[in-house]
Amino acid sequence: MTEHQPRVTALSWGVKQSFRTYVEATGGVIEARDGAERADDGAFTFAAVPGGDLRLDADGRLEGHGSFLGEVRFEAHGGMLSVCLADPMLEIGPTGAVVTVADSSARTYRLEVAHLDLGAITSGESGEIVIPATVSIHGSQLLGDHYPPRTPLDPVRLILAPR
Repeated sequence: MTEHQPRVTALSWGVKQSFRTYVEATGGVIEARDGAERADDGAFTFAAVPGGDLRLDADGRLEGHGSFLGEVRFEAHGGMLSVCLADPMLEIGPTGAVVTVADSSARTYRLEVAHLDLGAITSGESGEIVIPATVSIHGSQLLGDHYPPRTPLDPVRLILAPR
């Protein structure tokens, strides 16, 4: 990796603000663990797994894939609503970019939960990469079918190592 290719150190994602609000308003619990942390704005930060190749190329385009550590659980209605988002991965391929998560604490398989709009990337106030996201079909099902596919989610933010 050259000097003009900053390294991604963390992924920050709030999933969907209205979902977080709903879970907490119904007396539910949101728990970040196993390396994930919850920020004051409600988003969750997952540290990058060393060795990933997610980076900006010489032209400022995002490429590669990155794996991140941690787990976020949303639980409400006495367990009737139970969503686990574990060890997110951001994968950029020839047809676009997606976020996948492990299905549960057992991490037996991965689900594609969000599509990312690489054409609409911006820079945040702290220099992070901000990528608009929409829910995928599987993500819609995971969130209880409350959000149809392509519903906007909170943007994914990639935190970069200082140069």
